[in-house]
Amino acid sequence: MAWYAEPGAGRKIRQMVQRVVRQSSERTPIDACHVSDTKQQPELQLAATGLSFVGGLICARFHHTATRIMPLTRREFLIDSASTTLFASSLTTRSDGSAFPFRHGVASGDPLTDRVILWTRLTLPEGTLSASCQWYVATDPTMQNVVQYGQLFTSASRDFTVKVDVEGLQPGTTYYYVFEAAGQRSDIGRTRTLPEGSVDRLRIAYTSCSNITRGHFNVYKELAMRADLDVVLHLGDYIYEYADIDHCLRTGRPNAPLHETQTLEDYRLRHACYKGDKDLQEVHRQHPFMVIWDDHEVANNAWKGGADNHEEGEGSWKERLSGAVRAYLEWMPIREPSQPERGIYRSFRFGDLVDLTMLDTRLAGRHAQAETLEERNQASRSILGSQQEEWLKQCFHASAQSSVTWNLTGQQVMVAQLGTNDMPFNYDQWDGYPAARHRLFESVREAGLQNWVVLTGDIHSSWALELHDNPFADNTGKPLGVELVTPAVTSPGIDNQTRADIAAGSLEAVLPHLNFVDFYYRGYVLLDITHERLQAEWWIVDNIDSHRYAPGCLRKLSVESGTHQLKPAAETVEKLPSAPLAPAFSDDLAILRRWRRDGFGTVDGMLASSSAN
Repeated sequence: MAWYAEPGAGRKIRQMVQRVVRQSSERTPIDACHVSDTKQQPELQLAATGLSFVGGLICARFHHTATRIMPLTRREFLIDSASTTLFASSLTTRSDGSAFPFRHGVASGDPLTDRVILWTRLTLPEGTLSASCQWYVATDPTMQNVVQYGQLFTSASRDFTVKVDVEGLQPGTTYYYVFEAAGQRSDIGRTRTLPEGSVDRLRIAYTSCSNITRGHFNVYKELAMRADLDVVLHLGDYIYEYADIDHCLRTGRPNAPLHETQTLEDYRLRHACYKGDKDLQEVHRQHPFMVIWDDHEVANNAWKGGADNHEEGEGSWKERLSGAVRAYLEWMPIREPSQPERGIYRSFRFGDLVDLTMLDTRLAGRHAQAETLEERNQASRSILGSQQEEWLKQCFHASAQSSVTWNLTGQQVMVAQLGTNDMPFNYDQWDGYPAARHRLFESVREAGLQNWVVLTGDIHSSWALELHDNPFADNTGKPLGVELVTPAVTSPGIDNQTRADIAAGSLEAVLPHLNFVDFYYRGYVLLDITHERLQAEWWIVDNIDSHRYAPGCLRKLSVESGTHQLKPAAETVEKLPSAPLAPAFSDDLAILRRWRRDGFGTVDGMLASSSAN
């Protein structure tokens, strides 16, 4: 959860004011705790008054409350009925009135140079135990040039989700795909394999924190319309476990089940609810995803042995975690690990331009958030776990020894230091695990890693910072890298722009390594990457309460290769020529007639070179 949305956020922010201003007073001889003493330093007066003022308002406005399983009240019945109506109208039939099995769309993910995961889910008549599904991959959007096809089976044991790892593809190539089941065809999807060898340019977008009850997924709609993306990263909090009935009533958005998710069936239903959203379906239909979980895929502030939002009386944490992980792997376009209990961290290479590691800072090996300063400073504490730390160290060394220019690390909670080691602020972020952060920085330094860029979600706001061992030191030296934090899709920041601007200005005044921060807008980050520079653009939408919104670029920064320093970019990058987006569904595609004529529709037992997860 974002630190300013937690219970007690107001108190924490007031404490942060005292801490960061006290740190500044080491360089500026004033008593920053008294506003009257800051008249000669207006930026510190803003920090001392602005953050404290805003902090006092935040916790009441954004405090999540978990609703327990109880008999339905009339109010809950109304929202349940509204959700049911929304689901019933969600692509249940086609023009001929027949039942449509692909109500949750199609998706692709985890592309490699020669393969990609394709995903869908079948909605079938009650009582169905198993079903077959055919899939087809083509090089053109009209599905004329089919290059791979196959058949697989699914059943109730995996909630009728369908996942296939299609092999034998060409690197750096856009493909189109469809599924067929129960005499119906899915919408056409579009995906792309990773490039290999010499790569001149990449476009990567990333976002996080998509709470369906908080508003419309307009950010997904914007991403879906960008044809020039190579891949979309989702850095976690793809779903939320809360009941959130109040917000359902306010926004008119569905949430199922009505209670907080705790069982396998609960998590399956919550994933189904999210996958019923048309904007989410469209962004998955148009782009391959690389996903990683954060805490809300299970419960708020999760760690390997529990969570803040898993309380006494809610059953076994082990069973809850197992159900949440199983539902996630069933419902997401991710290549399933052989031992999911060890985490879903993994790496990808984009030719000679980018190495990407996707970290699991929640479930693979995180120790519980500390309750005391002494506990927090213990050298043995980890946010990744020893196995993932060693794996990441090896990835850094391999990347440094290769010819790859940029190294990206996608993960959840902020790495950058926001307080001194004796006065930490947020124990859920890397600030709560200083020994682990020190080991991370040492791994970067020992590998001789150049051009390290950390991509972060979780905090429902936009940040750009330079990474130092101690950013508050008089001589920090050259940064180890930079951290670029994406805003949320819908999850709340500070919804009053004046207060958001005051909070941002206060932090910019006292954090020397902070280039920019915004607490108000939702959006995503676009990365345009060449061998010479990486440009980051924060694209935002001005409204999520309806589908009436205006997009725009909030900030654009660049990092020149070898510098590790953020600078303003002159202009936004131009749209690149790209393969066409996948067309809307059409019952009249000639490929259907050809499949039926040539007998491809049932595959006749022929399987392409692929494996089903």
